[in-house]
Amino acid sequence: MKKVPEVVVLLSGGIDSTACLDFYSELGRPLSALFVDYGQPAAVQEIRAARAVAEHYRVSLKCLKLKGCIPKTVGLIKGRNAFLICSALMECPSSVSVITIGIHKGTDYKDCSDSFLTSIQSFLEILEPPKVHLSAPFLTWSKADIYAYCLHKKVPISLTYSCERGGVEPCGHCLSCKDREMLDACT
Repeated sequence: MKKVPEVVVLLSGGIDSTACLDFYSELGRPLSALFVDYGQPAAVQEIRAARAVAEHYRVSLKCLKLKGCIPKTVGLIKGRNAFLICSALMECPSSVSVITIGIHKGTDYKDCSDSFLTSIQSFLEILEPPKVHLSAPFLTWSKADIYAYCLHKKVPISLTYSCERGGVEPCGHCLSCKDREMLDACT
């Protein structure tokens, strides 16, 4: 009998969300994953990576497409993490008690902060039961800490995708590529 999911991982196909999936799989919690195509330039490559990661962990992956009418660009996308969390809330089955996201310290993005998580959790708590807890297990970790976790736990980093521009080959210039380049240089 298949276990109903307790945790939904917002899975972008990148290193951070893949680390979240690994983290919760290590805890033995029944998992599912959600990929959201919100019109980001890298959506095609990200969904490929998310599918490969979900298959590796033997986790079901739901894909949601909600592009909106304004083209998304590389860099800051206002409201992105709030949108992803609310999308997960709308799409998760009633068995889910945790939505997890792979945000971490070291960015200037306001929606990657403790105050953001506290505010969104307060919003989730005013909704009708069952209540859902928002989790960001790497909130106090740097990108290098997450990368070290991945190396230590043998997380399949080779399956992930980290370029905001969305080319088959990473551009090497966006923030995600720069992060990945720096991390790869450290190993």
